[in-house]
Amino acid sequence: MAVVAVVVHHDRPEAATVAAATIEWLEGLGHGARLPEADAVRAGRPDLAWADADLAAGADVALSLGGDGTMLRTVALVAASDVPIIGVNFGQLGYLTDVEPEGVRSALERFLRGDVTIEHRLLLDVEVLASGRPPVRFVALNEAVLERTASGHTVRLDVEIDGARFTPYAADGLIVATPTGSTAYAFSARGPIVDPTHRALLLTPVSPHMLFDRTLVLDDGAVVGLTVSGHRPAALVVDGRSLGELRPGDRVVCRAAEHTARLVVFVPRDFHAILRAKFGLSDR
Repeated sequence: MAVVAVVVHHDRPEAATVAAATIEWLEGLGHGARLPEADAVRAGRPDLAWADADLAAGADVALSLGGDGTMLRTVALVAASDVPIIGVNFGQLGYLTDVEPEGVRSALERFLRGDVTIEHRLLLDVEVLASGRPPVRFVALNEAVLERTASGHTVRLDVEIDGARFTPYAADGLIVATPTGSTAYAFSARGPIVDPTHRALLLTPVSPHMLFDRTLVLDDGAVVGLTVSGHRPAALVVDGRSLGELRPGDRVVCRAAEHTARLVVFVPRDFHAILRAKFGLSDR
């Protein structure tokens, strides 16, 4: 019997409908399912609600029903347990989702037969060292961002690489991204596009108020330290989740995580074709 962790987009009723039907089908085959507590309510299966911290334990696969944002949430829930993820697209063209809603059952059947490929993506380990609070860690598939908290002001950040001082930045923000995240926020800040299966860390400033405005592409063994300096706070955002304010002297340390995101792939993923479709390059 397989155990499937199902994660559902909170604002797409059609995702909840597919979740409920898929769970009923799985149970009919003798398999088990579980959902995060809020997702279970939306799918009409509160009896299958699990705490976020326990969701991945013993699960064979996670089914993400939504878009890239739901995939990011699923990665945060299960990646540390090395649970593979099937992404089902209920949004626009996504970089991360591999299956359309009508193909959910076929995708699960293929996974259960072992007829799939697992694509490993580098994850970012984000450690927050804030004065007066215990250290906390987060995982990111796309990026960690330290950014300004007030319009009209820059944030000042001192950067260390592998323990050695690099340079202070004055900017609207600073992004530490993975190759997967190179086509997310880092791309909008004019960072490079990097093949998502590559292993590297990207350090990209947002609207820097300084001459040095280029992205640094670092080895995947690099450790990047960001310290809030000056007299203004900075906001920390990890994969789109706002994690609060950091005060001057507080630090964020980013490195490649021990685990990878394990994305289930049913046909070879053509990253260049996705880029052409996403940006309309075929029409030029």
